[in-house]
Amino acid sequence: TAIVGVLVAFSIIALVLSLVKIEDVTLPPMVKYGMVFDAGSSHTSLFVYEWDSDKENDTGVVSQTLSCDVQGLGISSYANDPPKAGDSLRECLDKALKVIPAAKQRDAPAYLGATAGMRLLREQNSSAADHILATVAKTMRQYPVAFKGARILTGEEEGAYGWITINYLLDSFTKYSPKTHTWVRPEAANIFGALDLGGASTQISFMPEGSVTNWNEASEFMLYGFNYNIYTHSYLCYGQNEMLKRLAKELIAVRGELGVDHPCYPKDYNETVLLSSFRTSPCTNRSDPRLTLDNKNVTLEGRGDASGCLAAVRKLFNFSACGQSQDCTFDGVYQPPVRGQFIAFSAFYYNFKFLNLTEGQSLATVRENIKDFCTRSWEDLSSSYPEENPERLPKYCANANYILTLLLDAYKFNETSWNNIFFQMKAGSADVGWTLGYMLNLTNMIPAEAPAQLKGHVPSLWAVAIAFIILTLALGLAALLL
Repeated sequence: TAIVGVLVAFSIIALVLSLVKIEDVTLPPMVKYGMVFDAGSSHTSLFVYEWDSDKENDTGVVSQTLSCDVQGLGISSYANDPPKAGDSLRECLDKALKVIPAAKQRDAPAYLGATAGMRLLREQNSSAADHILATVAKTMRQYPVAFKGARILTGEEEGAYGWITINYLLDSFTKYSPKTHTWVRPEAANIFGALDLGGASTQISFMPEGSVTNWNEASEFMLYGFNYNIYTHSYLCYGQNEMLKRLAKELIAVRGELGVDHPCYPKDYNETVLLSSFRTSPCTNRSDPRLTLDNKNVTLEGRGDASGCLAAVRKLFNFSACGQSQDCTFDGVYQPPVRGQFIAFSAFYYNFKFLNLTEGQSLATVRENIKDFCTRSWEDLSSSYPEENPERLPKYCANANYILTLLLDAYKFNETSWNNIFFQMKAGSADVGWTLGYMLNLTNMIPAEAPAQLKGHVPSLWAVAIAFIILTLALGLAALLL
């Protein structure tokens, strides 16, 4: 009995020690997933992101897991058959479910953001736009994800989210410190501006010197515990595709003939357009008494005139509306002076990449290279670029001159600040665009989950305690039997 009593006493002491001597054990944070559809004017893409639920200052550290291009044109092209807009998303949705673990899918927020193509359709036919969004939402609800809505973004939202994406990817907001194993804000954060050129609109976003005096053009964000006030503006109908339509319409309206010279198209290249096609976009659907041939075909005959192309493109802008104001771009739109470095992506990047125009080239060299390209014949271009889409190839001259006019005459970059523009489409392993910024900002609406805390016993003491308890029970049983 005495022996049993001593063993019981030891086991109780060991058990008490095992319960007192404890440590906090931190479990790794849970990985979350989210997806965003970028429904642009000419195409739709899906991006899948992931981030740890242990957020840094209420903003998730997000990385790109998947990008998928939807087959076909943008969802606005399905105005006459809205169900096809929803069906077009299925292939990319199926791919997304293959990279998101099954246990995570029900909690993965899914969004669709439509941009300028749907903004134009809403102006032209609001019921058709609503029907397309409804069919898209219906399709996405059929998948085991947390569908959060399909909506049309404003131009300013598109510009601001693109700005967030760029600065996030370039570590302007926060940066991982290997020394402290924490995320810190760089002491001298270099905030980049964003230049986005799509099919139907273009956006500029940056942090100006001082405050934005016109609050209609301002956006404010709280990211990683800091406030950011930026200038952002979107120009509808000044996207690449709509610009080309407006340019063709103006050339036809001036000549008013069946054969019209097109200074931006290469020499010996012809394109036939139907005048009624100008009614398909609010950007060109205006009653113009100069267009008297209505439903007839008109042939645009390329002339390869570089200076004539630049002059024709400049006429698409109303620079006189700004008067002598320096804080104005065109059409009377306020803009403070550009400041800092800029990332130019989307069509800015694709056009300059094709023309082999890169950072470090002087503005004079860029102008000369564009001029040389514009004077080449169609036979020369088509034989030199056999793999390029024959519908896009003749339009690079107009696109390049438009980009120069937009950046230099409208946004007022000059010989010096031109070197602060970097043309790129990726930063690290992620695509540059508005979707990552959208996802990053929306993580603020997802409740932060603190790392799970468990009371874990020190293994050595726990093992000793278990051994004492088992030995006590065994000896106690033996004593009773004896």
